[in-house]
Amino acid sequence: MKNKLRIIGGDWRSRQLSFVDAPGLRPTPARVRETLFNWLQYEIVGKHCLDLYAGSGALGFEAASRGARSVVQVENNIQACRSLKDNALALSATRITAVQSDVLRYLAGEAQAFDVVFLDPPFGLDLVVQTCQLLEQNGWLAKHARIYVETERHFDFADMPANWRQLKSKSAGEVAYHLFERAGELR
Repeated sequence: MKNKLRIIGGDWRSRQLSFVDAPGLRPTPARVRETLFNWLQYEIVGKHCLDLYAGSGALGFEAASRGARSVVQVENNIQACRSLKDNALALSATRITAVQSDVLRYLAGEAQAFDVVFLDPPFGLDLVVQTCQLLEQNGWLAKHARIYVETERHFDFADMPANWRQLKSKSAGEVAYHLFERAGELR
């Protein structure tokens, strides 16, 4: 079952998604997704979600399956973005929009406030803190947005936005995953 994953909950539960082989693309494992969406169980329905470094689209499709009002998936790799669009078409997922763009360039554009953001960049490229700062500084987050961040196991969060509060954190193998809440405006 190479390059396939299953949606684990919601309207599309057990539906399979295909994705391309691309450098740095590592879909969030099912057990991590299950934990994440248990954390977010009351934060998804009717919400606007942003899936940055979307890759396989696992997080965005899972959010849409569980009742998100809209999901924007941003992916730089043209083949991966094509897979996102093909999977959305196969599911008749009209609430999902795939955008082929570099994430940092996308976040420099015109902002829309999102309620939930999924951030799972390729490891080893030092993209996490820079992306989080752009989300905060450029107006991409609703007042009490939830931000999911997937990182290498030993990651230094020292330069994260000061108004973000960590709600949850776990690890699985060499991957750590964290849920933050935007606790108000920066001063």
